[in-house]
Amino acid sequence: MTDDRVISIGVLTPHAAAGPEVELPDMAPGRVVTRVARIEAPGGDALTPGEPPTSPSGLLALTVPSALDDAAATFGGGSVDAIGYASTSTGYALGSDAEAAMLERLSQRWGLPVTGTSLAAGAALRALRVRRVALVHPPWFGDELNDLGAAYFDGEGFEVVPSVSAELPNDPGLIEPGAVVEWISRHLDEDAEAVLIGGTGFRTARAIEPLEARVGRPVLESNQVLLWSILSRLDTDIEVAGYGRLFGQR
Repeated sequence: MTDDRVISIGVLTPHAAAGPEVELPDMAPGRVVTRVARIEAPGGDALTPGEPPTSPSGLLALTVPSALDDAAATFGGGSVDAIGYASTSTGYALGSDAEAAMLERLSQRWGLPVTGTSLAAGAALRALRVRRVALVHPPWFGDELNDLGAAYFDGEGFEVVPSVSAELPNDPGLIEPGAVVEWISRHLDEDAEAVLIGGTGFRTARAIEPLEARVGRPVLESNQVLLWSILSRLDTDIEVAGYGRLFGQR
């Protein structure tokens, strides 16, 4: 019997830019909906939210249990089936061990499957048996986040070749899939066995399949790996097509 239920995903994020709430429903139309809770920045309130952090130290300040629980409380009453912590850069700043501990605490606190972007990316790379990976980040990621990304995956046992920011418009709304395909295919290291496009606000899911066809290697993207991880943990028959070979690994 076919399971045609719709999965509701709670997106927990410190970022202001739209990302998973756009791409997750696009990848599984009619089968996935999202509810978004943005973690309140210091100095803000419900009427006048503070500025979302962009530095690693600012991101870490929003990982304290009280801030996370205040945001996740909006998912109460069985309104979501799982929670996705949508911030690649926060995972980089925390490191994988601290990120895993944060997600486990959230899962225990709210009684739901909880996954995070960076840990999901590592699991996806292992599922595809990738060892050497090229990290491509959005133009608004500076050298510090590029270096933290390389250190994060190096600590997970991968070789990063290399970790760079794409030279594309510094505005998520102006980035076209075709430009992503062209830039990455021209700058991809020959030693890379896969590409990971990091940053949940870097909406590049529609570039995944044409880029895989161009470079002949798996292409992962932050919102794609988040959805893959959540669907892998839920008892559902939802299939995703047209967004890379990763979804064949569930």
